[in-house]
Amino acid sequence: MIKRKIADLDLRQIAESGQCFRMTQKSEGVYTVSAFEKYLEIEQKGDLFFFSCAEKEFEEIWEDYLDLHTDYGAIKKSVDEEDAYLQEAVREGWGIRILRQDLWEMIVTFLVSQNNNISRIRKSIELLCHTMGEELYTGEGVKYYAFPKPEAVVRAGMEALSTLGLGYRDKYIFRTAQAVLDGSLDLEMLRAADYETAHRELVKQYGIGRKVADCICLFGLYHIEAFPVDTHMKKILETHYPKGFPHDRYKGCGGILQQYMFYYDLKAAA
Repeated sequence: MIKRKIADLDLRQIAESGQCFRMTQKSEGVYTVSAFEKYLEIEQKGDLFFFSCAEKEFEEIWEDYLDLHTDYGAIKKSVDEEDAYLQEAVREGWGIRILRQDLWEMIVTFLVSQNNNISRIRKSIELLCHTMGEELYTGEGVKYYAFPKPEAVVRAGMEALSTLGLGYRDKYIFRTAQAVLDGSLDLEMLRAADYETAHRELVKQYGIGRKVADCICLFGLYHIEAFPVDTHMKKILETHYPKGFPHDRYKGCGGILQQYMFYYDLKAAA
């Protein structure tokens, strides 16, 4: 176990922010995360964090996953002092960071997210992993499941997918997995592409519209200029930015600000 003092990070806010569906609360202040075929427990006590992994694994995986090299304090300070709404959104979601998640997992996750809510998305992703993901164990014997690879999804087929309560989204997932295997969706090319190119390629795929492509770009490719607009964000923009959001002012970090706004709206609606 290792200990770190980290500013601008709150696990509860991230787990509830709608960007990560395999971070779950185990007990008060303790969260589990499954990513990149690894399992981690994190305990938060204020700005002190305790990670159930060795130093090497933390440096190779979790440091980057939690985006610890980005100065979120500076981003928050850049918010226009006269923008009362955005200032309040930042205060509400002060500990949110954009996690650097696996691209394939984010493609599937945001296909599932369409016309869905966070609770149902979480359940669907968990069931998908339990049904098609590889069963793994930590050194301490904790069982967990890897996110299923495209090969596993295609091998299981539509018959298995149709039992998971995914609705019409099951065929999106199946055909996208097929596209990865036949090369018509090149994950390595997407990882190397700029935002505009990646977005353009993603919307060519069956079931991926502009909003889902933006979510994949933001959460799966870390293009933090991506600014997904769903029904929540559309309402926010119409109410608080009728002349348009000032993207030019926040060039290069719009996706981070979008997360503060999205989270603030979720909390207000709860």
